[in-house]
Amino acid sequence: MSSHSSSDGSLEEREHARIVVPAGEHRKRIDVYLTHHIENATRSKVQQAIEAGMVLVNGKIVRSSYQLNPDDVIDMTFPHPPRPDALAENIPLDIVYEDGYLLVVNKPAGMVTHPAYTHYTGTLVNALLFHCNHLSKINTEMRPGIVHRLDKDTTGLMVVAKTDAVHAFLAKQFSKRTIEREYWAVVWGRFKSPKGTIDANLGRSKRDRKKVAVTEDGKSAITEYEVMKEYEFLSLVRLHLKTGRTHQIRVHLAHIGHPVFGDPTYNGRSNTWNGLEGKKSQQAGKLLKLISRQALHAKTIGFIHPATKEFVKFDSELPEDMQSVLKKI
Repeated sequence: MSSHSSSDGSLEEREHARIVVPAGEHRKRIDVYLTHHIENATRSKVQQAIEAGMVLVNGKIVRSSYQLNPDDVIDMTFPHPPRPDALAENIPLDIVYEDGYLLVVNKPAGMVTHPAYTHYTGTLVNALLFHCNHLSKINTEMRPGIVHRLDKDTTGLMVVAKTDAVHAFLAKQFSKRTIEREYWAVVWGRFKSPKGTIDANLGRSKRDRKKVAVTEDGKSAITEYEVMKEYEFLSLVRLHLKTGRTHQIRVHLAHIGHPVFGDPTYNGRSNTWNGLEGKKSQQAGKLLKLISRQALHAKTIGFIHPATKEFVKFDSELPEDMQSVLKKI
């Protein structure tokens, strides 16, 4: 994201995005296509953006009636509305540990980590501001205390910094990859090997800006996995991150043919996965009804405490929806 100066001299936040029309896409008006591919977009807003010259196709300004062709490259620039201050909200927190320096919280499914465009309330930060008098301010006013993130529908443990010094101390451990994090996931299929390492670069998908994909020119990403238990068409796996890329576990597992069970973004919500049929397909469908998200949980986190300089480690139970899937199967 970058900032651009508007005509009145003020700075306006803008987001740039690119979509490449898939080769198999049928011809379609650009305003119709973008309305279906941009989160929270309306056709009138899309048309206004096109008329304002904020949407280019293959580098050229087009009209709303332009018929898209396969492999067309759409570049868009969206102005963001002014960001409000992050406000304290009385939202319950599952606090696993707290002292004068930091907190370890167990984030529930459906909670966004910090306020951002389209999500200004109901986030972990809003809850933390109500609970704490002080949080670190290293990251921007919209991300006080936040040292690392979890996806909205990924559950599990996060460490939160109360001061800038603590934030810097923890961030250094993340950058040096000395933070110990263990994730548990229920995934599709049975593995050929009980242990393995997935080493595949990740970057923004050229087909869909909301997704991450394995790309040659992406950033290095390494995930280690170990199979804990196998079922008929699912497995429970333990995962360790060597890097911390957006959607890393979900994309890596989908890449090797074992998408996270229930993941709506990376091919994890089909009860006919890998050709399942008959009773197996019916059983898979019943299991999918038990969980509305990816079955992924950040179970443990360990780090050097900024004050005592001793290694501390925290553990959490699997959330109810994941437990219900494992009990049912």
